[in-house]
Amino acid sequence: MGDLYALDFDGVLCDNCGETAISAVKAAKLRWPELFTTVDSSTEDWIVDQMQTVWPVVETGYETLLLVRLLLEIKIPLLQRSSVTKGLTVEGILETWSANRFYPGFPDALRFASSQLYIVTTKQGRFADALLRELAGVTIPPERIYALGSGPKVEVLKMLQKQPEHQGLTLHFVEDRLATLKNVIKEPELTGWNLYLVDWGYNTQKEREEAATYSRIHLLQLSDFTQKLK
Repeated sequence: MGDLYALDFDGVLCDNCGETAISAVKAAKLRWPELFTTVDSSTEDWIVDQMQTVWPVVETGYETLLLVRLLLEIKIPLLQRSSVTKGLTVEGILETWSANRFYPGFPDALRFASSQLYIVTTKQGRFADALLRELAGVTIPPERIYALGSGPKVEVLKMLQKQPEHQGLTLHFVEDRLATLKNVIKEPELTGWNLYLVDWGYNTQKEREEAATYSRIHLLQLSDFTQKLK
């Protein structure tokens, strides 16, 4: 007997809002160079700062580019508004590692965890692995990192619970997105998972209040969870 934790990466283990915001500003400058000719560094810093506020609405990476455009137009109303239909893939994550940070207590909690740990993320696996090793000093075996290309998270959870070596374990899924947890609840096969919404991730007070109305979803505080892992 024991515990298995399937952990989301961004918003649960790692705060990548700063890194992604900086990369999105760089991408926006390439996509709309004419709009940034008069934009100074203080305005760029303001956009990065405001991304912390609007971050809960982001579901996929390309949306950060559109948010940069929206924030720029809010800051400088004289800029011509246009309908933007194409996003630019935000690359160069490794160039802005310094803006990534792991939430307090997680590096040690991961390093000394007695439970079986799996990472379930929409991030590219090589980036998640590199951030774990370089910033947290933690090595998670590659076969325990289910990343971009592994399929929907609900399917990953189904696969994990079916593996013979996981029979008898208590299953826990930790997320910062309420919508993802609601998708799990809809799946009859996944009734055996304990579900957690973290209160330190990329969600809003309204979402946390809604989560409290679901009997299967437990709200989780950072200090409590790092102690659970240890």
